[in-house]
Amino acid sequence: MGDTALVLGGGGITGIAWELGMLAGLAEHGVDLTTADLVVGTSAGSVVGAQIATGVDVEERYAAQLVDPTGEIAARLGRATLARFALAVVGPRDPQQVRARIGGVALRSRTVPEAERIAVIANRLPVHEWPERALRVTAVDARTGEFLVLDKDFGVPLVHAVAASCAVPGVWPPVTAGGRRMIDGGVRSPVNLDLAADHGRVAVLAPQARGLSAGGGVARQAAALRAAGARVVVASPDQAATRAIGRNVLDPARRAAAARAGRAQAAAAVAEFDRIWRS
Repeated sequence: MGDTALVLGGGGITGIAWELGMLAGLAEHGVDLTTADLVVGTSAGSVVGAQIATGVDVEERYAAQLVDPTGEIAARLGRATLARFALAVVGPRDPQQVRARIGGVALRSRTVPEAERIAVIANRLPVHEWPERALRVTAVDARTGEFLVLDKDFGVPLVHAVAASCAVPGVWPPVTAGGRRMIDGGVRSPVNLDLAADHGRVAVLAPQARGLSAGGGVARQAAALRAAGARVVVASPDQAATRAIGRNVLDPARRAAAARAGRAQAAAAVAEFDRIWRS
């Protein structure tokens, strides 16, 4: 296995757009992160990661963010859902138990039908087969709270794996595959950066940097990799991109603005990524 890893974090539909804008902008300036030996995708990052790993052109996917978001379903992470999350965290603090309680919220929530949601994800992915390239997609078993790393050998179809990784509890339905009900890998961490611990050069695009637990945040996970000797560069939305994204990361109407903001931000991030990527 090679030395470079690209880690793509969660952040809703605007996170997908911002990541694609960053990737297209960085490539335009000579830093092509899509050449990574390993791609790790969580939630929104699983969509972008699957597109990259299956060989889809980044400029093509960036351009797709700028057109009307047909086929998408608008949603919002409302106060009632956030309150159920808060209650789920109350109790024993074992991380897997906390994830299982959040999974329980997901299993009890009323959402769109699972088949309808999977169709949305399938529409986002031009290629539906697992690539030969190393791609790791994160999810959580809704019943047990077990953290799952899905790849081509796991036995779950790519579309279902990505749909599971994007299954925000209380908003989208858990995804059924391989005898499991699975939810968003972001329940464990918005980036799951530790999955790239076996690589020496790691580029991270993190639309959301803070996790449900202190250990799941981007800063702590990046520090752990650096302490182990890896060279790690992290980018999150700057002020302009944060304004473009807005308060609701699940709003398809914000997609184009988020993509353009990501591309604009890339110009300022090139030098930092270039130092580790082309060294």
